[in-house]
Amino acid sequence: MKLQGKTAIITGSAHGIGRAIGELFSSEGAQVIVSDINAKQAQKVADEIKLNYRVETMAMMTNVAKLEDCESLVKSSLDKFSKIDILVNNAGIVKDNLVLRMSEAEWDEVIAVNLKGVFNCIKAVSKPMLKARQGRIINIASIVGQMGNVGQINYSASKGGVIAMTKTCAREFASRNVLVNAIAPGFICTAITDKLTQDQKDALAINIPLARFGEVKDIAKAALFFASDDSSYITGHVMAVNGGMYM
Repeated sequence: MKLQGKTAIITGSAHGIGRAIGELFSSEGAQVIVSDINAKQAQKVADEIKLNYRVETMAMMTNVAKLEDCESLVKSSLDKFSKIDILVNNAGIVKDNLVLRMSEAEWDEVIAVNLKGVFNCIKAVSKPMLKARQGRIINIASIVGQMGNVGQINYSASKGGVIAMTKTCAREFASRNVLVNAIAPGFICTAITDKLTQDQKDALAINIPLARFGEVKDIAKAALFFASDDSSYITGHVMAVNGGMYM
């Protein structure tokens, strides 16, 4: 098992990509903290992971846009498990609109969760990781943070910021063996893409060399690589998992 004895915090892990990461990590022996703004669903997922994979879990209601919530998440995780080996910053929201129509609130909410939320979690976890002289931080960015996308100026700006933040933290934390990497998913089958019509999906797939959307397990496998010893000489890297849509 690649993560035997490791403890991982995964934000936004009550569903979708975050849940898939939590399940894969647990199948590889990790103890998982299921962090989500939806407390009821987070507890449900934590209970299911514990039952299915026979590992210790914990659920935490966390609004990553609030630093105090992120600090409480880290403190509670340390109180229960004594250490934090892995942080996956997956929590994110979308509020799409064209620039001319986007409200200040739509901009602020996405930046607060997707960008400031990553900063808050990294800030909260950095002290114990640096003190332990080991750790893995994995930030879930996006293809639109690399290439942009119509109607997503707030989302693309937040994810582009996450990529820049990843590189900065990688440089700051390297001397303490805390590795910081990012994953930039393309179009993945989740609740968000399920809202697209089949015609919209077909139009998007035309621009994907592999001619299909990815699955949540594709992102989970990339996260496992960064969390495991397989990536012990990699930091500051952005892994594109997008079917070749952006190279």
